[in-house]
Amino acid sequence: MAGNVSTLVYVAKHRQRRSLKDPLWVRVLLIGAALLFVGLFLLVPMASVFAEGLKKGWGAYFAAFRDPDALAAIRLTLLTAGIAVPLNLVFGLAASWAIAKFEFRGKALLISLIELPFAVSPVVSGLVYVLLFGAQGWWGPYLPSGEHPWLGSWLNGQDIQVIFAVPGIVLATIFVTFPFVARELIPIMQVRGNDEEYAALTLGANGWQTFFRVTLPNVKWGLFYGVILCNARAMGEFGAVSVVSGHIRGLTNTMPLHVEILYNEYNIQAAFAVASLLTLLALVTLVLKNLVEWRHRRVLEAATASTTRQFIS
Repeated sequence: MAGNVSTLVYVAKHRQRRSLKDPLWVRVLLIGAALLFVGLFLLVPMASVFAEGLKKGWGAYFAAFRDPDALAAIRLTLLTAGIAVPLNLVFGLAASWAIAKFEFRGKALLISLIELPFAVSPVVSGLVYVLLFGAQGWWGPYLPSGEHPWLGSWLNGQDIQVIFAVPGIVLATIFVTFPFVARELIPIMQVRGNDEEYAALTLGANGWQTFFRVTLPNVKWGLFYGVILCNARAMGEFGAVSVVSGHIRGLTNTMPLHVEILYNEYNIQAAFAVASLLTLLALVTLVLKNLVEWRHRRVLEAATASTTRQFIS
């Protein structure tokens, strides 16, 4: 019986694949157009970055990274990503768990607010922080009337500067990157449903045990995927960071801003050398993304095969 069912399933799948195949000339045309587009708009620009960066040899290439300003830009980029990504990880887990597992008033509004950075220009999001924490912003040192807002006075008393300093860069980066983890996890948690969590609670597990032993293992691959995308955006962000940084060399320039300054100063080789580091980051991100997708697909296929065997038997 099981053998007959397996044979019927194989024949049905084979006929379905054959019926969905396009003529050879259509497949060749579509694949050729896709490869041409990828080559012209992705591979050629990427190759030109490395070609320009290595134009004067490996000595000049590595000399671009011995510049103190370049090293400071790399350190600031890593620091910003090191703060923004873990915070977005915690927020994404909390927001996705609340949205997917519970019903509450204002749920649709919360989802809209999470997606807000996708709809707002990064430059505008950076400008918002300038209007809030600038010299005459709502929470800045002084109001136009000459008064001292309470938050601005407290920040000045603690000698904390937000705009044209590291805190402003971190805040702007968090704003433009916080949807990535949440938007990856919400659909996964919604598809999984609440049955396993209810079973764990019925067996005596508390809320934290249910989260760490049931919910988190079920979404770990989606979580890795969201963190990878969040980290790539955090390191490559330009618009919002450019508004709040002040472009102070050696202090508030991240790697994208440092590349812009070098290019504007006609230091083309150094600019492309630093840009090649960001390109390598993009390639590493792409490889990690494909590995996570491949692993997640293997897990799903194994689960589907196990369910099918149980059904047939």
